[in-house]
Parts: sequence; C-alpha cells; structure tokens
Amino acid sequence: MSSEMHETQHRARGRPRAFDREAALRNAMEVFWAKGYDTCSMADLVEAMGINSPSLYAAFGSKEDLYREAVELYTEAEGGAALRQLQAHESVRDGLRAMFRASVELFTGRKTPRGCMIFLGAMSVGGEHAQLRAEMQKRRRKVASIVAARLAQGVENGELDARTDVQALAALCMTLFAGLSIQAQDGVRRAALFAAVDQFIATLPLRAKR
Repeated sequence: MSSEMHETQHRARGRPRAFDREAALRNAMEVFWAKGYDTCSMADLVEAMGINSPSLYAAFGSKEDLYREAVELYTEAEGGAALRQLQAHESVRDGLRAMFRASVELFTGRKTPRGCMIFLGAMSVGGEHAQLRAEMQKRRRKVASIVAARLAQGVENGELDARTDVQALAALCMTLFAGLSIQAQDGVRRAALFAAVDQFIATLPLRAKR
C-alpha cells in the first residue's frame, strides 16, 4: 500500500462522524427531562444522541454545558408554552387557566417525559453543582416574577381585588406548578389535574362586578 493511500485511509478513519446537532440536543433534552441531571449518565446521553463521547464533548463541552443548552431548548419550545398562554389572554383569569391547562397537557403528554424539566427535573441537580443549581433557581424565580407581573396587571385593570397580595398569589401559582408536575409524574390522570386547576381558578380574588 502506498504512503498516500495509507494517509487517505487514516484521515477517513479519524474524521468525526457528521451528526445533526439540533436533533442530538433534543434527544439529550428528553433524557435529562426524564431522568434529571445527576441520575443521567454520559452513557445515557451518548446512546440517546447517537454520537460518541469525543464528538459530544467537542460539540457541547461538558455535561453541565449540555444541560444548560437542553434547558434553554426546553424553555424556548415545550416548556415556554405555558407562559405564552398566560400572556395571550386579556383576562388574567383566562390567562392563568390557559397557562395551567397547557402545563397539564405537557406534563401528561404521551410523547414526552411526565412532569416539568424546570420545576421537577432540575431538583435532581446535586449540591456539588452549586452554580448550576443557582442558575436553575434563577429560572424558577424568573417564572415567578413573570406571573407576579401579570397578576399585578390584573389588580391595576380592576379584574383582581385591590387588596390582592400579588407576591403571595404568585408563590401559590409556583406551588401549583410544582404540584401538578409531581402529580403528573405519579400518573394522576389529566382530567383530575384539569379539575384541580379549575378549583384553583375558582378561588382567585376577583373584583366583584357592580
């Protein structure tokens, strides 16, 4: 075999296999979503993404970096649907109902892992990953602040009672988010979760109509 042919074959064997980065990231997101951060191994990710470890590290960096990208994808895609529904309605009551119903539909979907990647899956990030835990807490606080701002609008436009404790009600909404996620992961039926949402909406401090 000539030296030229040997060099050509060596380059062919050493060339990284091409892959669809977007598809690989989505597959990683679903694994993290289903298993959480700490219980998801690199072997799980390599298998789901269809690439080898060197290619994974070359394309995404560390496991933490990959998780950050996966969370961002979740937020922009499925996970962001709830907040988009909150803002899509003129009435804060209708917005809250649509937000929680969209969450229930996502958490109980047949084609995606059950529960919420942000409010439940991210809780598996261990204490040794302090920076990553802080980033996930920041994301949850951001959601709470968006909900609180929408509730404040409801008070300003007279839909909610002027005495409404906006921060407390926003905290209750976050508690409901987390609870729906846990219930969905435990296999509670969608209809039961919709009923829980309706019960919460019925307790909103709406301003009495004159």
